[in-house]
Formats: sequence, C-alpha cells, structure tokens
Amino acid sequence: MRERSRPRGRREAGGGGRSAGGAASPRRERRGAQAAGGGRRLAMEEGAADLRQRKKQNCTESDKMAPEERNKENSKLGRSPKYMLIQRFAKLFFGCLAAVTSGMMYAVYLSTYHERKFWFSSRQELEREITFQGDSAIYYSFYKELLKAPSFERGVYELTHNNKTVSLKTINAVQQMTLYPELIASVLYQASGSEEVIEPVYFYIGIVFGLQGIYVTALFVTSWVMSGTWLAGMLTVAWFIINRTDTTRIDYSIPSRENWALPYFACQVAALTGYLKKNLNCSAEKFCYLLVSASTYTFMMMWEYSHYLLFVQAVSLFLLDSFALAQTEKVHEVYKIYLFSLFLGYLLQFENSALLVSPLLSLVAALMLSKCLQMNMKKGTFMSRLLKIMYIYLVLTITVTLNFLLKMFVPHKENEHLLKFIEVKLGLNTTKNFTMNWLLCQESLQAPSQDFFLRLTQSSLLPFYILVLIICLFSVTQVIFRRICGEPLKETVKLEDGRIGERPEIVYHVIHTILLGCLAMCLEGMKYLWTPYVCMLAAFGVCSPELWMTLFKWLRLKAVHPILLALILSMAVPTIIGFSLWKEFFPRIMTELSELQEFYDPDTVELMTWIKRQAPVAAVFAGSPQLMGVIKLCTGWMVSSLPLYNDDDLLKRNENIYQIYSKRSAEDIYKILTSYKANFLIIEDSICNEVGPVRGCRVKDLLDVANGHVVCEEGDSYAYSKYGRFCHEIKMNYSPYVNYFTRVYWNRSYFVYRINTVISFQS
Repeated sequence: MRERSRPRGRREAGGGGRSAGGAASPRRERRGAQAAGGGRRLAMEEGAADLRQRKKQNCTESDKMAPEERNKENSKLGRSPKYMLIQRFAKLFFGCLAAVTSGMMYAVYLSTYHERKFWFSSRQELEREITFQGDSAIYYSFYKELLKAPSFERGVYELTHNNKTVSLKTINAVQQMTLYPELIASVLYQASGSEEVIEPVYFYIGIVFGLQGIYVTALFVTSWVMSGTWLAGMLTVAWFIINRTDTTRIDYSIPSRENWALPYFACQVAALTGYLKKNLNCSAEKFCYLLVSASTYTFMMMWEYSHYLLFVQAVSLFLLDSFALAQTEKVHEVYKIYLFSLFLGYLLQFENSALLVSPLLSLVAALMLSKCLQMNMKKGTFMSRLLKIMYIYLVLTITVTLNFLLKMFVPHKENEHLLKFIEVKLGLNTTKNFTMNWLLCQESLQAPSQDFFLRLTQSSLLPFYILVLIICLFSVTQVIFRRICGEPLKETVKLEDGRIGERPEIVYHVIHTILLGCLAMCLEGMKYLWTPYVCMLAAFGVCSPELWMTLFKWLRLKAVHPILLALILSMAVPTIIGFSLWKEFFPRIMTELSELQEFYDPDTVELMTWIKRQAPVAAVFAGSPQLMGVIKLCTGWMVSSLPLYNDDDLLKRNENIYQIYSKRSAEDIYKILTSYKANFLIIEDSICNEVGPVRGCRVKDLLDVANGHVVCEEGDSYAYSKYGRFCHEIKMNYSPYVNYFTRVYWNRSYFVYRINTVISFQS
C-alpha cells in the first residue's frame, strides 16, 4: 500500500510541476474563472452589504468592547465592577431627579406668574377668556366647542365641516388651524373624569405649562448628554428662565401652536443627540431611535410650520454627513424618519399638500437618491471620485429641481404668501399690498433690536456662547482638514486628545445653532427657536472638560497639567456663573412672583356683555381680526374674519374689512360689509386714532398706500382722497353715513353700528 501510494504522490507532484511549468490544466482554469467571477460578484455586493454589516458590528462591538474597557480601567484604578455600577446608577438617578425637578419647578413658576399677572382665580369666566387675544382666542374657542359637543365624534365632525365661525365659508378647522392639540386636550379632559375636579380653562393651560416643563427637562438632558455632567443642565435651565423674554412666548400667547410643538422638538433634539454619539450600545441606540421617530411625527402634527424647522435640522445633518463627521447609516436613518413622518402627516392631515411641496421632502428625496447613486457606483473609478467631490452640488441641484417640479404638478395654495413675504423682505421685490406691508411691520418679522443682545449679554449668556462656538468651530475645522488629508476619525475620543470637534453630536449642535442664529438675525421671532439652544450649547461648553482641554492643547500649557486644569475649570466656571446669576436675578424673579399685577379691560367686558344680551343669535360681526377672535371665544357669535394668516381667502377678507379705517366712501364700505353678510360693524378707537412709534406702519397708513391715497414727492408724503377717513366720519352722524349705518352701542373704546338692510336717504 505504501509503495503504491508513493508513485501516485510522485505523479501528482510531477503533474503539478508540469502544469506550473507548462500550460494550465482545464480544471485549474475553471477554478480560476470561478474565483474571478466570485470576486467580481463580491465587489458588486460589497456596497449593499456594507451597511447591514456595519450596523450589526457597531451594536455587537460596542456591547462587547464597552464592558471590557470599563473593567480594564476599573482594575487599573483598583475599583470593583460593583462599585462602578453603584456609582453610575447614583449619577443617573440624581441627574434624572434634577432634570425632572427643574421641569416641574418651571411649570409651577409659570402657573404662579400667570396667576399673579391676571388674577385668574378671582376672575369670572368672561374676564378669563378676554386674556386670550388674537389667534389664541380662536384656538381656545374650538376647545370649548369640543367640550360642549354631545360626543367627541360629533365635535370632530362639526370642526371639520365648520360653517358657524366665518360667514359664507365652510372650513375644515382641524386642518386649517392645526387643532390637534385641542383634540388631545378635550379627550384627556373627558376621559380622565376631570369635569368635577378642575375647570376646563385650568386643565387647558395646565397642559401647556406642563409641556413647557418637559421643554426645559429636554434641554437639561441634552446639555447633560453632551457634557457628561448634570451641572450643565442646571445652568441651561437657569439661563433659560432668566432670559424668558427671549426664549418663549408663553407669557402672552399660551395656546399658540409653537408652545404646544416646541417641547416635542426639544425631546427630538435630545434623542437625536444621544443617537449620534459614538460607541453607543445597541439598546440605548434603539431607544433613541424610537424617541426620535415618535417626537418627530408628533412635532409635525402640532405645528403647521414644523417642516420648515425640520428642514433646517436636515440641512445640519446633511452638512455633518458631507464632511464625514458622523456615521452615514445613522444620518440616513433619520432621513427615513423624516419621510415616514411626512407621509403619515400627509394622510392624517387630510392630504395636506403643503407637506408635499415642502423643502424638507425635496431635500430628503435628493439625499436618498444621491446615496443610491453612490452605492451603485463602482468604487475607485473616476466617476465615483467625481461624485464625491460634486456631492453637495448634486444634492442642492436635485433638491431645487424636485421642489420646482412638485410645485408645478401638485396643486397647493398654502403658505404662498410666505414666499412673497421673503421676496419683499430680501429686497427682491416691492409691493403696495396691505397684507405684505402689514406683515413687514410686525415686530416679530423685523431684525432683532439692540435690547435683545443687551439682555443676553447682561445675563452672561452671549459672551460664553460666542467663546464656546469659536472653540468648537476651530476644532471642527481642524477635523475637516484632517479628513481631507486622509486621516481617519478616532473611534473613541479621550479627554487628553483635546478633539471636541470629532464628536458628531457636538458638530451637529454647532451647525444647528449657526443656522438658527442666521435666521434670528433676520427675523426677531426666530429668536424663540434660537435662544433656548444658545442656553444649552453655552452651558455644555463651560461645563465640558473636553472643551477646556481642546483650548489648552492649542495654548500648549506646560506649567500646569492641562487635564487637571480642565477638570477644575469645568467645575469652577459654571459654579461662579451660577452664584452670580443667583445673586443678581433670583431677587428679580421672586419680586415678579410676589407683586400682584392687574390686567383688566372693562370696555371689552362691557362690549362682550352687550353682544350676549342684545345682539341676535344669527348676527354676523365685522371688525379687526384680533377683536373678532375674542368675540368668537366670548360670545360664540359668527364673525366675518379671523386672525389667521395661512389662508389666502381669510387674508383677503382681513384686508377688505380693514377698509373701515381707510379714506373710502360710505357706499364702498357698505358694499364690502354686505358682501360678507355682516349685520354689525365695530370700530375700535385705538386703531382709528392710532399713534404708532413707526410712522408708515399704522393700519391707516398702510391702507392709504395700498389704496393710492398717498403721493410721494421728493421724500415727502402727501395724502389725497375726496373722502374723509371712514372711522372718523361715521362718528359725525350725518348723511350719507346715517343712511347705511345706525349706532347701537358705544363706550370709550368701541363703537358698534348696525348695518341697515333698508337704506333710508334722508337729509
């Protein structure tokens, strides 16, 4: 057997030698061809399989490596795993306790301040409702109607087919006014059995104040996650409350949509911050992902302009991904959340076409399409390299093209006035249109005043924000330069590295606050979106040892150990800031809560009382949109206009009815009012005799410009019209005004006229 096996071995060896020295055998050729084909297939499938493998590896590796690294560190320090577990649990427990306590205390503070400002508990129901002004009155009026309905289903049907609010107009109030907060509040009020425990108005404002507490808690958690210490969260809350004038509009507009929506956006940002972190274990990553999904969709349902803010966030993530500063898989998972929220919001918001033509959808679609092109392109080729270089340009081009095509083929009318406003605001167009000029004159749509920056500086917020922003920007610039040079990012950034710009969640917040800051520099109303995250980023920076270590790396300190100094400053600086804020601002806050303010409007109370007692039930009132909102809430009577600015027909109505303060004839005003079936006209003396701080922004000035009653020559303006101002002339009680209108009630602020159905032309 051995002898026979040896020749075989020799023959095999000889055959192998012959095949190596001469022509290849057919069997080896087939094997080589199969290997080459398998290599090509593997290369083609590499891009598609890479994403799934990375996700699995990230979860498994982080779950396996993290405990091993912790055990090594603990063994070096002589600490047992049990000791470290107790320490981590204590840190987490006290941090969560501080976050929840901060939110609850802020909610109690708002409730106490509101009570002191309006004396809410000692007022009658009518006097309480008058405190809701403008669009806030409309939102709360629909909440009342839902509670008065025989059933929730019937109440929703009446809101979606509402013909008892605006004359000659049937509206879907749920879609047009985004009444999902009121639907939720009414369901909670009735399902919880609160009818016998608390009044509806207290339940409503209590929910809003509670959401503001969640808002503060989310900012606390975001700063805590970024810095690693809940001391940053405490400083965030302190700055937020001290700068309350510039962080929230809760003081004078409780039911506004942003007060319902922004707490959910803050929760989304907190979850997104945790989701973007490196070396996150799989369970924490899934939790953050689910929280981002839920809060994104809820935020989109609560505010009609939410997709614009999400667009700014998507741009931040796009820039983060373009510079390869975050895991591409995570960023694209967030894009999928945007798509899902837009699709679900479109269906549940009665096929809201504004979501289809939103820039968010166009940008996300462009990003997903560009990603598919990159994955299907063979790596290492000239086209793949060119695509990487032109990636940003490609995404922007596809975004603009998609948005243009969607607006061509999707019928939409929503928010068209916003585009016209932006054109006029940027100086690309001029207009005499009353609505556009009136919007331009609103304080929230003008550039921020110097007082805004002075207030932020006095509270030390702005100086520290600028310091933190500069350090982070320089560090991010260094990281981008290293990436261009081919240096990869570190898997774990240690304190001694001094590279805070390599943390993706930090880079995201830097980009996000810069974009929001640019908007806030153009429109003062955007400061309510920007300032809270300024508080959060500044508090994170001064409490983060990594930021101080990054600064010391640049300065190259040698006299003092930089790590020790960074740890000391991250504790000492926020402590000093906290004590200084406590000493200066805590007495002011306590004074606000202790002094009783008086908000009482007897003229409006008398007007509402007269309407409820004397006016016919089927009467329709005409006047300024702000007053019409209060009339609808306090009396329930039908009105001819509403203080809403997302509908072209309502905007046109507002402009036409505002003509009662213009220089037009009695006959013209009569025709306008009767075209809307109005029975009563209310003249407000505050508008008719308005003395505004900015000449040209008064309602009567804007009407004169729109009607061509103002002639401008060599910088001077001259008013010309053959008719006097209607609101003045009608008070004189002479013909032809008395032929069309009959005064039925008046007080110091309001003059009510009945619109005659039978015109009497008596001299």
